Amino acid sequence: MIYGNIEGIRKTTLKKLDSLYDFKVDKDMLSNSEIIEIICSVTQDINKEISVAIDRKGNVTAVAIGDSSTVEMPMVDLKEKKLSGVRILHTHPNGYSALSSLDISAMVKLKLDCMAAIGVEEGEAKEITLGFCGVKDNRLIAEVTEPLKIEDVLRINILHIIGNIEENLIDNEIHEDEGERAILVGVEDEESLEELEELAKACNVSTVGKVLQRRSRIDTAFYIGEGKVDEVALARQSKNANVIIFDDELSVAQIRNLEDATGTKVIDRTTLILEIFARRARSKEAKIQVELAQLKYRLPRLTGMGVVLSRTGGGIGTRGPGEKKLEVDKRHIRERIYDLNKELSKIKKNREVQRDKRSRENIPKVSLVGYTNAGKSTLRNKLCEIASPRDVVQKEQVFEADMLFATLDVTTRALVLPDNRLITLTDTVGFIRKLPHDLVEAFKSTLEEVVNSDLLLHVVDSSSNKAKEQIEAVNEVLEDLGAKDKPLLLLLNKVDKALEEDIKSLKDEYNNMNILEISAKEDLNLDKLLEDISKSLPNPLRKVEYLIPYTDSAAVALLHRSSKVLEEEYEEEGTSIVAMVDEEVYNKCKQYIRV
Repeated sequence: MIYGNIEGIRKTTLKKLDSLYDFKVDKDMLSNSEIIEIICSVTQDINKEISVAIDRKGNVTAVAIGDSSTVEMPMVDLKEKKLSGVRILHTHPNGYSALSSLDISAMVKLKLDCMAAIGVEEGEAKEITLGFCGVKDNRLIAEVTEPLKIEDVLRINILHIIGNIEENLIDNEIHEDEGERAILVGVEDEESLEELEELAKACNVSTVGKVLQRRSRIDTAFYIGEGKVDEVALARQSKNANVIIFDDELSVAQIRNLEDATGTKVIDRTTLILEIFARRARSKEAKIQVELAQLKYRLPRLTGMGVVLSRTGGGIGTRGPGEKKLEVDKRHIRERIYDLNKELSKIKKNREVQRDKRSRENIPKVSLVGYTNAGKSTLRNKLCEIASPRDVVQKEQVFEADMLFATLDVTTRALVLPDNRLITLTDTVGFIRKLPHDLVEAFKSTLEEVVNSDLLLHVVDSSSNKAKEQIEAVNEVLEDLGAKDKPLLLLLNKVDKALEEDIKSLKDEYNNMNILEISAKEDLNLDKLLEDISKSLPNPLRKVEYLIPYTDSAAVALLHRSSKVLEEEYEEEGTSIVAMVDEEVYNKCKQYIRV
């Protein structure tokens, strides 16, 4: 039986592969030359990977057809302190024998005796790379050889190596290691690479190495130079990393070339940010927005099985054997994108209704904006503690943590200012440099809260040595949203951790703005902040006493609806009301002001 994707494969080819079950391999050898010749020949014919599973008795137990992203693995019996008793020999049609990230992860997870990859060129075995399980710091790791000649490998006593490995397993207490260890790669921008490390940390990925290249022109094949690719591959092996993260967006071809050359999983900054957003999204809207961004990013990156894709359409030369997996996947993604956009439109309408209601009630809108991890959520929680309306049930606090993108869900809460004015305070998603375009598009409906605000509170981490760059990054996003000219307070947060000279430098740089030093964590200057919000909002309230005759009940209703009533008494001449009113209400009820 031949496993894997056998659709479209000729019967003669399948028969050729089926004959592999008749071969008997010397149990001391990895394989024999006949098996290698057959799988290399078939690989050349169909341009797909062929994998063969061989047990310790030398029997072929499974033969499968796949590609670099899908490999059929036989069912193996995993026992503690022992390897599986199965070795996998498979081909790479691209000519490279370097073990891929899938090869290595499968070998370690399944505790394979050996994972061997043959680089096939013109139907012959060009080279072969072997992978074995090893032990380091009580963890099972992959130990990979350099590319070797086929004749040299066939002389290796494989059982002797396997026996040494199993002795090592017995002597050590092995702990399962599910964590990811990354090598970070960037071009030119060292600060951006440091931020990438924080992003990796937010995704529970530990950084074990960094590679920075000074380069004026991006390489179309590898993004970095070929010499640097070798350096990254060496660093990956020496530091036992299982993922390489690039600081900029990579093309499909670049990712494929880099994975082939380094033998491990390669992702880019955009993929990492999308992963963080997917993990942190809690509300229905945030989950929809993240899924939408992921699908838009994934759609142009879908690749097909093999080199020739089926073609569907009209006219001569465009009729294929029907819709294949690639086209089905693309159609499903487009349909899902359409459905998600419809759901977002409904949520957007609901938000517009809520916004209109607040506008009719003349409630000022204030929004927190700022770079990710500047302290917006902590500040929002503290302000809600000290200034929530007494008659409003205290709602759940927003999640806060010292990490990038700790919160994604936009929340709006009511606050009472020192002048008794009711406002709404909205906490928005944090901004970042190189924020994926698809993510900005998906979150635009959320960021509309910023555009419709009466006042923005720009929260800055003053203790960061990149505070100025972060302020400019936020200003760029505000300009893109059309909110650059909104009234704004610049809040230098975390002053308890910042150096005095850094705060002075920020104040000198932005001396044309309204600046306030605060510490949300230490409750520093938060009362002053509430006062500054009162002064900065349009239509400040004033305290006025009215005596309204009983014949004009509409005026009493207006005061209750559009102002903050402090006192109310019923006298012989009419209703006595003391209220905090804005300019509009003041003018409408001017005739009833008590002298």
